Amino acid sequence: MAEELASQPDIWACAASLHGEQGMLPRHGTRIAVVGCGTSWFIAQAYASLREQRGRGETDAFAASEAFVDRDYDAVVAITRSGTTTEVLELMDRLRGRVRTVGVIGDPESPLVDLVDDAVTLPFADERSVVQTRFATTALALFRASLGESLDDAVSDARQAVLEELDPVLVASDQFTFLGRGWTVGLAHEAALKMREASQSWTESYPAMEYRHGPIAIAAPGRTVWHFGEPPAMLASDVLATGARFECRSVDPMAELVRAQRVALARASARGLDADAPRNLTRSVVLGG
Repeated sequence: MAEELASQPDIWACAASLHGEQGMLPRHGTRIAVVGCGTSWFIAQAYASLREQRGRGETDAFAASEAFVDRDYDAVVAITRSGTTTEVLELMDRLRGRVRTVGVIGDPESPLVDLVDDAVTLPFADERSVVQTRFATTALALFRASLGESLDDAVSDARQAVLEELDPVLVASDQFTFLGRGWTVGLAHEAALKMREASQSWTESYPAMEYRHGPIAIAAPGRTVWHFGEPPAMLASDVLATGARFECRSVDPMAELVRAQRVALARASARGLDADAPRNLTRSVVLGG
């Protein structure tokens, strides 16, 4: 996990240069759905929000197991590192011949490659660790570049996030709540998942404006509220009034996710846990029956 998360800045720069692969994604103005499971679902949420914000077309995000895709979409994009996730394979098989499908896949030898109309494979971003880091963010880097964004600041900020010393007080927090707005809501959910998977930590995640509608009740000294991107007005002061730590930086939110990944890994190490093989988890969920 340490090696893979540290490689992200260089791999994002590579993804930003893949113009052919970006051209395989649904064209601007089309109406699409984006699906995935776990981490890939959260990246789908971020992509969907960004695509709509940029005026590129109506875009919905679904967990593959709960996808309402019979809505006359022009295309359905599936995100999966392994290309073997049961729910994704079943959904893509059901859609064959009915709607254009695009897979964004880490393993070019996976069965999903032959199930979709167009396969965007990112083998250079694939991973050995069960805990996903670089494949997910590289897929998002590809999506952002396809929407016309420059990744220069994200890459630069991530290089700093990989190298900087972590605050031991932050690493030792009793509890984490991650927040975001717009496309960074997906990043908040993903940061919380990384913390749970790698270090078995108590974490929660919400859209930032929902946080004061109940979840702020658990904020307390020794706990951290971590916001990705520009926070809503007064949120910081409201959190600080509880005695909790408010973490928020003016850097690219994907780079801030890298820092959260590093905190998760540091907490795992401090607890004597193997972040590459977390309990109850496998690299891909393949369902029997």
